[in-house]
Amino acid sequence: MIHHVSIPAREPQHVAAVLAELMGGKCFPFGPLEGAFMAASGDAHGTMIEVYPERATLDIPDCDDQVVFGENRTPPQTWPFHVFLSVPLEPEQVERIGAREGWRAKTFGRGMQGHKPFFHVIEFWLENRLMIEVVSPAMAREYEEFLKGAQTAMMSDPESLRLMRATHLNEPVKGARLTKRQEGKTQCWSYRTSNLRKKSCRNITRSSARNM
Repeated sequence: MIHHVSIPAREPQHVAAVLAELMGGKCFPFGPLEGAFMAASGDAHGTMIEVYPERATLDIPDCDDQVVFGENRTPPQTWPFHVFLSVPLEPEQVERIGAREGWRAKTFGRGMQGHKPFFHVIEFWLENRLMIEVVSPAMAREYEEFLKGAQTAMMSDPESLRLMRATHLNEPVKGARLTKRQEGKTQCWSYRTSNLRKKSCRNITRSSARNM
């Protein structure tokens, strides 16, 4: 069981306050690091999210003592990190909080392309930079039921993996409809070949959209 995690933010206090609101908990200063705050759920497990200033790092000290805080002068725009967070709110309430903050909050199904979703999550993008998957009580039960009955063989099946990865590729979607606003614009997408990340672009026309 994971009892707490730490994440970066440009405005740690505000982000921690929103997370506390989602969890039905409280926001407190995080004592060990100036400018950091924590969102404590108040549940029986001590679930908590520590929110650090975006330049903060966790480092191993030269003296081989306990962890110390350092600084990253060039923090990234986004991170390959997320948490799956169960909250006592309904999806509509979560999405309203996201809309109020101006942060992307949208429900998606997770699974294989062209198949019924395994489960659903709300992608809640803190400061529109770091994603947490927020789920209501019913969505959490859906997730738990899926994992109880999930076939481990499917998790390593090449075709199943291909279909799961296809839902997260940053490229045009086949059958996508083209709006007048999109026509004539340049569309770009990225993809990975071997260890190289490449980018392709093309001018959008109605004929090209029909072939997507």
